[in-house]
Amino acid sequence: MIKKVQFTRFKQFDQSTFTFTPSNVTFLAGGNNSGKSSILHGLAIWEFCKIASLMERGEDAFLAVAEGRQGFGLGDDEFSPVNVPSLKHLWTNLKTAKGESDPDGYTLKIRCDWEYSGEEKHLEFALSLANDRLFIKPTSSNLDAADRVPTTALLPPFAGIAAREARIVGALRRRRIGEGLAGAVLRNLLLEMYQVNLKEREKLRQGRSKIADNDLIRLRESDPWELLQDALRKTFSAELVMGEFREEYHSYINVQVSKGDVKGYKLTRWPKYNPRDLMVEGSGFLQWLSVFTLATAEDVDVLLLDEPDAHLHPTLQAQMVDQLEQLASQTGKQVLLATHSTEILRSVSHERIFQVRKQGAGYLQKDGQRVGLLAGIGSDYAPRLDRVRKTKRVFFIEGSSDIPILRKFASILGIAWNDAWIPWQTTAPHKERAHIFKAISEEIGGLVAYSLRDRDDEAIESVGDLLEEKGYRAPPGFNARKWRRRYIEGYLINPRAIAEAAGMPEEEVASRLRDDFAYAIGSTFQNSAAPTAILDMRAKEVLSAFKVSAHEVAACFKPEEVCEDIVTILQQLDSGAG
Repeated sequence: MIKKVQFTRFKQFDQSTFTFTPSNVTFLAGGNNSGKSSILHGLAIWEFCKIASLMERGEDAFLAVAEGRQGFGLGDDEFSPVNVPSLKHLWTNLKTAKGESDPDGYTLKIRCDWEYSGEEKHLEFALSLANDRLFIKPTSSNLDAADRVPTTALLPPFAGIAAREARIVGALRRRRIGEGLAGAVLRNLLLEMYQVNLKEREKLRQGRSKIADNDLIRLRESDPWELLQDALRKTFSAELVMGEFREEYHSYINVQVSKGDVKGYKLTRWPKYNPRDLMVEGSGFLQWLSVFTLATAEDVDVLLLDEPDAHLHPTLQAQMVDQLEQLASQTGKQVLLATHSTEILRSVSHERIFQVRKQGAGYLQKDGQRVGLLAGIGSDYAPRLDRVRKTKRVFFIEGSSDIPILRKFASILGIAWNDAWIPWQTTAPHKERAHIFKAISEEIGGLVAYSLRDRDDEAIESVGDLLEEKGYRAPPGFNARKWRRRYIEGYLINPRAIAEAAGMPEEEVASRLRDDFAYAIGSTFQNSAAPTAILDMRAKEVLSAFKVSAHEVAACFKPEEVCEDIVTILQQLDSGAG
């Protein structure tokens, strides 16, 4: 398994090192453009350099004895691991020329470290670009002829499947996958796997009519085709049916899907069900199939999955992760899985989540860091965070109507609204909001947060005199507040204001409040310590009954009608809350 990857002038990584733990599956997470895919692409290019070196220079091409040899050149049309507009896009800031500190033109470097037979091994390739030709050479290696070098394989999100797929050679298959068209070679991969299985079955049969039970058990537990079929039966109640393919006769590869009832290793086709071509299956099925076709391949040690959750239902995402972990453990493979899926990142232990960000990368040390990650902190494109960086104020609110209502009340009361507060809407409790606050604080010094939550069904006694949440120890700079009433709409059930907003007599509103909802609104309505019936009222249902919005009612309030709690919140926000 690969333990460390070092990049020099590769894409956004001018000088970067990433260290991975030997767990079977590592989940790469981070904001858009943080570098998750670039790490996978770098490993795919390292693999390409390894294969190209073998083809061009022979078996000792990247052994320790090869250091110091001259590199070899390839045309840009021969570069296949990833799809780029031009090869100069592999270099940081598109700068391919050597600098004063560079001894030659080999300015881009990718190094991998791993352990083999208890010893630390490494292999580094350097790349140079001249006249649209890519030059490759090994620049550091401690490998001997007997050492095993990991084999990596990149799989981007599924795309490119067509009605007909011809037999194609390995180089072209790698190019199609590098172009993001894994679907264009899926039938080829399945055919090779199937043919290997047929040969192994024939070998085990040894001229007999059937394979011995012990041999069949071992085959089913280790053979890639058997493992894939078993996973398909368990997940989709389906099997693949390979059509006959002879190189000298058939032009296209035929793969169909059969579905039915599963019992153990046997699938009984549903009555009147006709197998159908692989192409007509849903995108989720095809995405899953492409992942597990590569995952079961015997010649792959390190599987690089770029958003394999694309097209998958959340339930199937969880199943895919479970099956991948089981398969990786069973076969000894290493999986680096880049994902944006909140379902996946919530379900796996934080120790296996590798966060990639500009400030550095590494495994999460605490489960609380997961909250900031899921909130998108660390993303290059984060307009909300850009605003927070300028103001150093973040306002956590629960509903989309909270701020418009508060702004309206501020205008009515003549209290200045502090635009420095950048809204961050979330239904999470204060504890999780504090995790987000801490994560942002790592990037933005001097940050202050104001967190305002609905009380909902929680006890009234949990709210203090200044609307602070009792019993919660907030971190420095984090102001935790909670409405004394069930939610902000509870401060709007004013018969006169509702009447004005609804265009109906005040007496009719008061009568309906009393008769339909058992609410008698008196002079204590504006007090913070209002009667329990007022504090617990389900005000959203009331406003809905009168067919008025919360903002419309708030706009009709007079200064003397605004509750003391509203005034408290607005004054705290106006002061900057810290």
